[in-house]
Amino acid sequence: MGPAAFYQLISAAMDIVAHNRDAWDRQVDSGSEWTKPVGPDVIERARRGDWSIVLIGHEPVPRDWFPASLVGVDLLALASGGGQQAPVLAAAGANVTSLDNSPRQLERDGEVAAREGLTLRLEQGDMADLSRFSDASFDLIFHPVSNLFVPDVRAVWRECFRVLRPGGLLLAGFLNPDLYIFDADALDSRGEFVVRHALPYSDLTHLTQEERDRVFGPGVPLEWSHTLSDQIGGQLEAGFVLTAFQEAPHNAGPTARYMPGYFATRARKPA
Repeated sequence: MGPAAFYQLISAAMDIVAHNRDAWDRQVDSGSEWTKPVGPDVIERARRGDWSIVLIGHEPVPRDWFPASLVGVDLLALASGGGQQAPVLAAAGANVTSLDNSPRQLERDGEVAAREGLTLRLEQGDMADLSRFSDASFDLIFHPVSNLFVPDVRAVWRECFRVLRPGGLLLAGFLNPDLYIFDADALDSRGEFVVRHALPYSDLTHLTQEERDRVFGPGVPLEWSHTLSDQIGGQLEAGFVLTAFQEAPHNAGPTARYMPGYFATRARKPA
C-alpha cells in the first residue's frame, strides 16, 4: 500500500491534520525551541542585510542557496511558523507568505510582524494542500524540517512544484529516516541503541497509544519517517532538479555522534 492509500485509510479513523494542528498549538504553550520568536536585534540586522536562518538543526543555510537579493522575492514559508524564519526573510526584503497548520505558530509570526512593522501574509492550513494558491505564485519556498508530520510527502512536493514559478527554488529540510529504527524510550532515557523498528516508520503503526503517551507525552504530534525515495525521489518525480545537498547532526541525543540526523536539499523548477 502506497503512502496516499495509507493516508486515506487512516484518515477515515482519525483526522491527522487536526491532531497535529492541536499538538503544535500545545508545543507553543509548552515553550518548544521552534516556537520562540526572534528578538528585535535579529530583525534589525536582517534589515541591514546581515541575516541567517536554519533549515536543518542549528546549521545556517548557505547564503548562496538563496538569490543574491531577497528584495521583491515572492516567498512561501511552508510549515515554518514560530516567529523565526518568516519574519527574518520579510525583514530582508522578501514578500513573505507564511503557511502553517498551527494557528498558535502563525500567531508567533504575527507577533514579530506587528512588533517590527513587517508585512506578513499569514495562512493557516495543511502543507500538503496549497490549493488556495494559484499556479506559479512564488519565486522561492522555504520548507524547514516539518514534513515528518504528514503521511504523504510526495503530495507536498507536487504542490510545491505547482505553485513555484519556472526557475523558482525549493529549500527543504527533513529528518534522516534511519533515526526511526531505534527504540525511542531506550535511546532517550538510557542512551542505548536498541534497533526495534523496520522502515518506513509511523507512530500510528509502530507504537500503541499507551506507548506514545508514555514515551513522548500525551497529545504530541504524530510522525512519519518517509523513505529517501519519497523525500529525494519524490522531488525528482515532481519535476525538480536538485542543485545542492547538505547534512547536519541531530540537535540532541547520542545519535549525533554517529550519523547525520538531518538532510537538506536545494531544488530548482526548470525554466
